[in-house]
Amino acid sequence: MEHIFFNIALVSYLIASLGYFVHLVYRKRFVSVLGAAAVCAGLVAQTLVIGIRAGESGHGPYTTSFEVALFCAWMVVVVFFIVEWKYRIKDLGAFVIPLVFLILLYSAFLSQEVNHIPKSDLRLWMTLHRSLSIVGYAAFTMAFVAAVMYLIQENQLKSKKLGMMYFRMPSLDVLDKLNHKVITLGFPLFTLGFMTGSIANMQRQLSFFSWDIVKTWPLVVTWVIYGLVFFGRLLVGWQGKRTAQGAIIGFLAVVFTYFLHV
Repeated sequence: MEHIFFNIALVSYLIASLGYFVHLVYRKRFVSVLGAAAVCAGLVAQTLVIGIRAGESGHGPYTTSFEVALFCAWMVVVVFFIVEWKYRIKDLGAFVIPLVFLILLYSAFLSQEVNHIPKSDLRLWMTLHRSLSIVGYAAFTMAFVAAVMYLIQENQLKSKKLGMMYFRMPSLDVLDKLNHKVITLGFPLFTLGFMTGSIANMQRQLSFFSWDIVKTWPLVVTWVIYGLVFFGRLLVGWQGKRTAQGAIIGFLAVVFTYFLHV
């Protein structure tokens, strides 16, 4: 059943991606409704996959590369629904859901073997570490989308060529505030994920910071990038194009770091 629900989720997100794109270009309302329904179906199916897998393994979706990608895609959809409900950005799905589909498609090529981990303090800290980190990644994904949309809008205004996209996306102010809100959510969670991972290292009799250059330093660089965006806005008043560029660079660092850890 797990594979059936996974395939349903994958196909649903593909249909939703196409639906949102068609709505972005042609403004067909029924296609938008179809896209939203497909996302809901995909989220339900993906939730069932996570639930079935948790029942088999006895723990959350965080021990294998497949589970991390699965959980990350699920969290992005959850954050997407929250943001869409709060900000009413009609075409947000045209940018977010294709990313969800690609993450899930990538996970389909990973080993789906269930990994059983006995109950221990290490399991607790690893659960906190990966769960907090993945929620942070989901928030960063939304910040990346808001930043891309912001730069598209800003470029059209700067060039004074107001194309189709300008009239179909939110204002620069709305996108800038969205970018700020999700980074304000994601950065502290990512920081807590980093710290609980270090505590997990101590549980394995390693140092608080296990300075594996390949795995740890990219995380530090990612943290610094988002820290500059977060504190730059808080202390110096950075906003607009600068924070949008920071969100994009930070997201690329997240992707690079993820593949190093895989």
